[in-house]
Amino acid sequence: MTELLSTPVWESAVYDGSWVPGHGTDLPVIEPATGKQLSTVGGATPQDVDFAVAKAVSAQKDWAARPYTERAAILRKAGQLFEENAEEIQQWVIRESGGIGAKAGLETHVASEECYNASALAAHPHGEMLRSEQQRMSFSRRIPVGVVGVIAPFNFPIILSIRAVAPALALGNAVVLKPDPRTAVCGGVVLARIFEEAGLPPGLLSVLPGGAEIGEALVVHPRVRVIAFTGSTGAGRAIGELAGRHLKRAHLELGGNNALVILEGVDVEKAASIGAFGSFMHQGQICMTSGRHIVHESVAADYAEALAEHADKLPVGDPFTEQVALGPLIDEKQRDRVHSLVTASIDAGARLAAGGTYEDLFYRPTVLTDVPTSAPAFADEVFGPVAPITTFSTLDQAIAIANDCDYGLSLGILSNDAMRALELAERIPTGLVHINDQTVADEAVIPFGGTGFSGNGGRVGGLGANLEAFTETQWVTAQSALATYPF
Repeated sequence: MTELLSTPVWESAVYDGSWVPGHGTDLPVIEPATGKQLSTVGGATPQDVDFAVAKAVSAQKDWAARPYTERAAILRKAGQLFEENAEEIQQWVIRESGGIGAKAGLETHVASEECYNASALAAHPHGEMLRSEQQRMSFSRRIPVGVVGVIAPFNFPIILSIRAVAPALALGNAVVLKPDPRTAVCGGVVLARIFEEAGLPPGLLSVLPGGAEIGEALVVHPRVRVIAFTGSTGAGRAIGELAGRHLKRAHLELGGNNALVILEGVDVEKAASIGAFGSFMHQGQICMTSGRHIVHESVAADYAEALAEHADKLPVGDPFTEQVALGPLIDEKQRDRVHSLVTASIDAGARLAAGGTYEDLFYRPTVLTDVPTSAPAFADEVFGPVAPITTFSTLDQAIAIANDCDYGLSLGILSNDAMRALELAERIPTGLVHINDQTVADEAVIPFGGTGFSGNGGRVGGLGANLEAFTETQWVTAQSALATYPF
């Protein structure tokens, strides 16, 4: 088994096919649970973006021309390395992102699956034969876009990087990845080391930690033709506007304020367990988090009581040294934002049923009841461990509340009648729907994305979505003799 991260080759360095000093200031790697500095990574500048893209352009043509079996083999090897080195990688996910062990295990599992599924993309048919009214061969084929820029966030740093990196590479592209500087090791260094050990030729993957200026440099660079961005709606809007001015595709996977609709007659205890997971998994720092609990009035009081009991029993602490259900929020800025939304909602009339307190970055899982739909914790994406509850009496009211939102990423409906729930889902526009489950779910084989403020309609994942995201369609005709014209 290769030890990916124990050697210091990556410390104070960026990756552009080899480990070199960045032109920016080194970035500290901080453990949010303790505030301890674990290491340093190199800080990139727009100059590093220029160097990386130049190497990517040079390497990409040969990569695309290689037999598909070679690309597939490297992706399969990468998946195997994620499995073989899972324990080492998971330790970094726990310490650097503040995730519990189960969350870290999910990241390495999904990462390996993303690589295995991407390996099959390399063997996908080039295109399809088309009819033509002329006597000629007519067909379309998929060709790589060239260089793909990937901008990934802190919350699920491996998954939200690899789900774009792996298919883009498999389809013959080169990739420049900008991980969030708060999770630059597990969201960037890990991928670089995996593909380095898997035998990916130099220049095809670069990892450049840095701030917004690195993302902007990727978006405006004329040789980067596609941007895959996951992050906040505000940042995504800016990236989409900038990409549009430069006439390039941007696949934007943005925020969510997802509804969990709980109908009458459900098993309240099971529903509360589902709701607790949906709202408190990874401290609520997930775009798919169950952010709005819309509960039928006949079960609302019992549901709120049961959910508060679950919240009170969940242990919060350092996931590296303790057996806990929730770890720390990523930083003080995020903690203060969460707390301000909670206190403002209480001021607006919500009742605090559990939580609402914190120590350092450890925020207690919080339940708010009797929440006005205009209250900040209900109307806004919190990105913290907060479960706001409001009630309804008719399905039309539930639909109106669920649809009174700019986001459209994920929806959960809990019901004794699955077909009734499916009919309800048809009236609530959203990218993902889960009947009798909470809102947090993703798999390598599905086209992931949302509507409204949750994205611009682009999808990543699954065969069709990945082909659309990371290739261009080219029309080709061929005939046996030179064409004849009357000119």
